[in-house]
Amino acid sequence: MYKKRFFSGIALLVLSASGCGLATSPERKVVVPAEPTMIDFVDPSSIAGLSARTLTEGHSTRGRYVHISYPELKNAPALNETLRTQAEQQWREFRGRTPDPYAYPRPELNVEWQLAAASSQAIAVRLRTGMFLGASWGNSTRTYWFDPRDGKAVESSGLLDGKNALNRLAGLVREQLKTRGSQVERDGVTARGDQFDSMAFNRGGDLVVEFDDCQIGPCSLGRLAVAVPERQVRPLLSVFGRRAQSSVEGRTRLGTPETPYTPGTMPPSSASIPPAASNRAGTVDCAKAKCVALTFDDGPGSYTGRLLDILRESQARATFFTVGVNAAAQPELIRRMSAEGHLVGNHSWAHKDLSKQATSKIIDSVGHTESAIEAAIGQRPTLLRPPYGAVSQALSDVAAQRGISLVNWDVDTKDQLEEKAGDIVDLAVRQAHPGAIILMHDIHRESVDAVPDILERLRRKGYSFVTVPELYGSAGMQAGRLYRSGNELPGKQPLT
Repeated sequence: MYKKRFFSGIALLVLSASGCGLATSPERKVVVPAEPTMIDFVDPSSIAGLSARTLTEGHSTRGRYVHISYPELKNAPALNETLRTQAEQQWREFRGRTPDPYAYPRPELNVEWQLAAASSQAIAVRLRTGMFLGASWGNSTRTYWFDPRDGKAVESSGLLDGKNALNRLAGLVREQLKTRGSQVERDGVTARGDQFDSMAFNRGGDLVVEFDDCQIGPCSLGRLAVAVPERQVRPLLSVFGRRAQSSVEGRTRLGTPETPYTPGTMPPSSASIPPAASNRAGTVDCAKAKCVALTFDDGPGSYTGRLLDILRESQARATFFTVGVNAAAQPELIRRMSAEGHLVGNHSWAHKDLSKQATSKIIDSVGHTESAIEAAIGQRPTLLRPPYGAVSQALSDVAAQRGISLVNWDVDTKDQLEEKAGDIVDLAVRQAHPGAIILMHDIHRESVDAVPDILERLRRKGYSFVTVPELYGSAGMQAGRLYRSGNELPGKQPLT
């Protein structure tokens, strides 16, 4: 029930905020977007066997920030391997471009994903990459296609019937760009693979060709895309390309290539939706008991289900700060967290450093993730862990306006650096203290492997495991304030 409300709400916001209505094609009798470069994305939660994979760097006190997310799909090993290889290559290239990881502001690489197609005929994963090197963000896109019939993964150029078709497509794109003004370098559009590495179909069957920032014009132009009409592009398609085109035509809209909210608009405050709370809160009095709060970031991921099994068997509860794109893709795990007494918190939509973002972008990221969590559990998250623990005044202001408390940590298990579960256990147990907020990540196998021993050894020391708000008892938590430990003085309000 909640999921249906969430995605239909996104569709309405997209259409009203963009100023684009719907137009009907009299030739094909297909409802198509009035802005033809809009791509309709598939709800990832509808794909059985889909899970999220994540590569990260940057939770230490210094260093570059990296968060790369991509899907892993059942029965698509070639696509999974292609996405993994691409993710690792981007990480290596970013390291090469940032030889000084201690630069400030910190360089950042962020990759998120969407499904541009998902059927028995074709699957397409669109990777959207953002890179910050000290001045401003630069964005690029790359779309990979998978043919379920032969089990092969191809780049976007695989939609076309060879080199001649790519040359003809380049000519059609140049014609389309004539109307874009003198700033666009249309003569620079050639049949090079790096200019045609992100292509997908809109619901009318038109081929949408996306260019990276600064690729054929000034960076200030932002996203630049061209829709080549279906009748022109069909003769250029490969056999697989035609199947892919047919699988997308007429599909129901779920989103657009960018955020589902227009920057500068306030997502619904969801005032009528109850705040998220553990259904076992109040069973431990932390004023009398030795309490710690285990917190898990960046999921849900491939190991989250096993972690939930461990916590259930040990009758321990935790706080999960979920990344929105993962929560939307795997709502069943979000529901299970809530049902089993854990608390679900917000960790932004795609794990970008919110302290670098304008207020409108913060609202987009936080609000979109709120909606994904609400869609899964019918409760509004009131805790936000800032990605990388980075906080700005703008973020604090947004949190205060939306009734959200900010939560960092005072015990870092360094589970993103340690390769052995035993080392993670030793560090967590050694640094634990009453009121501790312990940082871990449920996207790493070693982290989950460490949890049983952490629970056992801390229980022997007399600790109880509670959610973050329970550390503060009747005093509660204040919106807009940053919390690092259950032992902080009530009047202390640190920002960084």
